Amino acid sequence: MEITLVQGLLLALIAFICGADACWEAFYWFRPLVVAFFAGIVLGDVKLGLAAGAVAELSYLGLLTVGGTVPPDPLMAGMMTTVIAFTAKQTPEAALGLSLPFALLAQWIGIICNTTFAGFLAPLDRAAAAADDKKFIRITLTGVVIKAGLYAVITFLSAFALQKQISGFVEMFPVWLIHGFEVAGGLLPAVGLTLLLVVMLKKQNIAYLFIGFLMATFLSLNNILPVAVAGVAVAFIGFLKDSEKKSPVAAIPDGGEDDGGI
Repeated sequence: MEITLVQGLLLALIAFICGADACWEAFYWFRPLVVAFFAGIVLGDVKLGLAAGAVAELSYLGLLTVGGTVPPDPLMAGMMTTVIAFTAKQTPEAALGLSLPFALLAQWIGIICNTTFAGFLAPLDRAAAAADDKKFIRITLTGVVIKAGLYAVITFLSAFALQKQISGFVEMFPVWLIHGFEVAGGLLPAVGLTLLLVVMLKKQNIAYLFIGFLMATFLSLNNILPVAVAGVAVAFIGFLKDSEKKSPVAAIPDGGEDDGGI
């Protein structure tokens, strides 16, 4: 299937909006599941977008920026997994493995942008010292627009301008190699969950892990939605308990002669 010019422009617009959100991390639209969902809407195959987004989201779930270590870009992974699965007619698992070069390219572009934007610090300090809020906002938005624009350009070139070259390159691969990408794509979600558990698996959370495992494995559930609803309920209970701990406790007056010590 070919991507039209209008679809390519819309995909670039999605990449720009989600790229801006990646700078702020406000709504988490840059996550693969969200990016792939919107890409599926533009391409007219929401089911494919959700399938590709789910595989990519699970794979990049535990990849976190720690210190100077920058993981492959999740936004571009979600976008290109959907695009490659659509144009090259590959499974989401195989498309996930084929999308890795694009995620690595966006990773290096992000590193270059973050390094270059260090030069904005001195003008920002001067604008803050002069209480020039308009200049401060203008400089800040300039960096966001540059980085989000690069996301849009890469997406447009990969999804529309170079789609025939990319599809032809994928078709050159032998069947056994494509199957290898598919197997690797199937294993990556397990790796992503394992990396996430390394961070989150503490003694306070082990019980919830086993409850979810028992529900998903031994109960006859048609989909994962009941487990997700149960997880939301447990999280809400924990939120209420934490709120009660943080709320100030009213002082209890000491007993006296008038109240009989009660």
